[in-house]
Amino acid sequence: TFCFCPLSAMTIDGNYLLTCGSDKTLRLWSVGRGTLLKTYTGHGYEVLDADGSYDNSQLCSCSSDKTVILWDVATGQVTRKLRGHAGKVNCVRFNEEASVILSGSIDGSVRCWDTRSRKMEPIQILDEARDGISSLKVSEHELLSGSVDGRVRRYDLRMGQLHVDFINSPITCVCFSQDGQCTLTSSLDSSVRLLDKNTGEMLGEYVGHQNKSYKLDCCLSNKDTHVLSCSEDGHVYYWDLVEGSISLKLPVGKGVVQSLSFHPTEPCLLTAMEGSVQVWGAVPEVKEEAAD
Repeated sequence: TFCFCPLSAMTIDGNYLLTCGSDKTLRLWSVGRGTLLKTYTGHGYEVLDADGSYDNSQLCSCSSDKTVILWDVATGQVTRKLRGHAGKVNCVRFNEEASVILSGSIDGSVRCWDTRSRKMEPIQILDEARDGISSLKVSEHELLSGSVDGRVRRYDLRMGQLHVDFINSPITCVCFSQDGQCTLTSSLDSSVRLLDKNTGEMLGEYVGHQNKSYKLDCCLSNKDTHVLSCSEDGHVYYWDLVEGSISLKLPVGKGVVQSLSFHPTEPCLLTAMEGSVQVWGAVPEVKEEAAD
């Protein structure tokens, strides 16, 4: 398997920043002011992933304590604590309406939880993976999952269909392109691949960064013009999507760049290294905030 690191992510509107990590908490920050707004406490071990609802009223998080927690943003209170995974929960996402939480675990399953029901059991369990689930993304009626078994699985929840692409290396991150036509996958062979969503054809392969041991993020820029990836050498790599050439090698620090998130509409990038979060503008000017 690979090492998990503290996470940072922007909310859907790009105005807020979520961080979580080994101190067992989630923290909500203002991106513009760089101020801490609230700390959420309730997990028993390190928090591995978090997501915000479309209206910023709810958060969900997952942890090595095997639980998924639904939070009320305003009060900071735990709304529901969901149990059922047999091991640590690596990734969590809301669907677009925040009516369902999807969680992926080292136990190889993706579980779907109804946020509006008081029932504690998942409404669906997707257990096709042969190893742990490392990454999840949701887009309209589709769910994208990456697994340590080297497979990217796309579930068409409306049609009840499963599409599988084999990468042949443990997956660290998956995401959809902004136009919904492609998927982007990073893996432990230090490669990021762009695939045609419908055919599975590889449209581009992006190399030069280091990803051998850690679960690192990748993403596309807000206009699908560039591919971005974290790296274990302290940089974020930008590639031209069409040419496949490195456009920028952004120096973040001396450690592993663990997490990144691109603003949904503006040329603004969020990065995280152990103990700090950086917000970058179009002209790379770094602004650091402490994040345990």
